[in-house]
Amino acid sequence: MHQGSGFLSTRQRRLAWLGFVLAAAQAPVSARFSEDSSWLFSLCVALMVATVIIADDAARRRPADARSSE
Repeated sequence: MHQGSGFLSTRQRRLAWLGFVLAAAQAPVSARFSEDSSWLFSLCVALMVATVIIADDAARRRPADARSSE
């Protein structure tokens, strides 16, 4: 049984992880030093990138023959 491939390349996956870590680390730092709630934007970006990483991981774990033939 072959593993499916995700929609992100290896390089894109690494950049997504880097973006997630940087955005997730920026949120508490900006919350500490900022008067307004602009830190929520960093949190939302981190959550969106995490969603893409999770979706790519799910596509990679799906067997190749389980995909719909389009």
